[in-house]
Amino acid sequence: MNHPPQAGRRPRIAIAGIGIESSAYAAHRAGYRDFPVLEGTAVLDRYPFLAPGSELREAATWIGVLVTKAIPGGQVLAGVYEDLRDRIVAGLREVVAEGPLDAVYLDIHGAMSVVGMTDAEGDLVQAVRDAVGPEPLIAAPMDLHGNISERFFHEVDLPTCFRMAPHEDAWETRERSARDLLAWIGRDSRPVRAWVRVPILLAGEQTSTRVEPARSLYGRIPAMTGRAGVTDASIWIGYAWADEPRCHASVIVTGDDEAVVAASAEELAEALWNVREEFEFVGPTGSLDEAIDAALAHRAAGHARPYLISDSGDNPGAGGSGDVTWTLTRVLERADLIGSHDGVPRPAHDLPLTYVASVFDADAIGELCQRQVGDAVDVTVGARVDHRVSGPVRVRGVLHGLHTDPVAGRVAVIRTGRVHAIVTEFRRAFHATDDFARLGLDPGEADLIITKIGYLEPTLHEVAQGWTLALTPGPVDQDIARLAHERIERPMFPFDEFETAPRLRAEVGGSNAERGSR
Repeated sequence: MNHPPQAGRRPRIAIAGIGIESSAYAAHRAGYRDFPVLEGTAVLDRYPFLAPGSELREAATWIGVLVTKAIPGGQVLAGVYEDLRDRIVAGLREVVAEGPLDAVYLDIHGAMSVVGMTDAEGDLVQAVRDAVGPEPLIAAPMDLHGNISERFFHEVDLPTCFRMAPHEDAWETRERSARDLLAWIGRDSRPVRAWVRVPILLAGEQTSTRVEPARSLYGRIPAMTGRAGVTDASIWIGYAWADEPRCHASVIVTGDDEAVVAASAEELAEALWNVREEFEFVGPTGSLDEAIDAALAHRAAGHARPYLISDSGDNPGAGGSGDVTWTLTRVLERADLIGSHDGVPRPAHDLPLTYVASVFDADAIGELCQRQVGDAVDVTVGARVDHRVSGPVRVRGVLHGLHTDPVAGRVAVIRTGRVHAIVTEFRRAFHATDDFARLGLDPGEADLIITKIGYLEPTLHEVAQGWTLALTPGPVDQDIARLAHERIERPMFPFDEFETAPRLRAEVGGSNAERGSR
């Protein structure tokens, strides 16, 4: 039973979380540098809706334990995860020792993988539950590209996820989660949860809410949450580049009316299943060469610039290693981009101004930082972490710029013809116009921008005058059949045929029986 706080006492809510999206197919391993740690008041400062004096800040005593969020990457080193988890557990135990704890706000992603472990978020939430005991509520705002396991479902009272991809509602979702949590604290019952596992596994770029059918599918949610007895409804599309039994789509509805919650979850799951064959890539796709040819034709026709090409196979924002050289190698082989090939020069005005982002290589950066801007350079770059689809690439040109970045460390820009190749010290996603502008590269002046990304994030989407999603190879390959999953449950769409529709029945948690067992 969820006991209300004593009269006159504000609820005490602890905030904790470890967040990363981990590709099982990336050679990268996430370590301490990938996880900037916030503790104490710095945790509260992370959330705009918990600003001092704000309504939500004043509604409870919020206690920052430990929150750390990494950019997507490979699996987390086991020792690093265990240390961060144990620090959260120790912090929660201290909070419990200091007085009654009403809830835990667990800020996670949902697609973390740890070397040698299955169901990392399930392990984390179980450790949190063991630390705080059966009474405190646990809320978990998540990415819609997360994965739900049996263990996770039965320990989290108020799970929810984003409703937009790209995730322009990320902070709105976190605030909604906090408000729902506060609304449930003090009630004499716990939320009822209904979960439907849906045997669908698709890439995020096939399920963007910018286009149908995802736009209308997620558009059903507000009306559903307006039903009497429903608190929240969420659809997890899942994360396709992991390989665990929990990798599949999920629907969870929460509320206080078991019949309504269960029926709503099954209704939403059926709606998802019924449109499974309508999902398509969010934009035009093609090979890298086809994408470059389209960009050059766009320029030749006198259309506005820039033209964007997504190097989707090694997108760090989805878990790519970040140093795959496949695309840069091919760009530097094209005379229509770099100006010469086999000794045949081309006039500069014939060449498109091109930015290529990015490859990380600390050794190459160390070498480049010994030179001066304007020097001729000849350096081997990339494939030090992930060499499976392409080896290191030789880059010859002029050192165009040297910079520092809080995420990427030292950054060099090498100009070859009118191609500007960006090399960073550490992994970095170039997903916004400002990422280029900080290097003195104006996106509005470029004819062609090639960057390791999937669907375009908002500012790049706004400036793009043309776009191709290049289906390049790498650890987050959009052709997910090439990944050869071994551990997902079968049958699974789109890998298998279904002779009959799956039985999409809700599993209910938060019932009186479950509450009594805690």
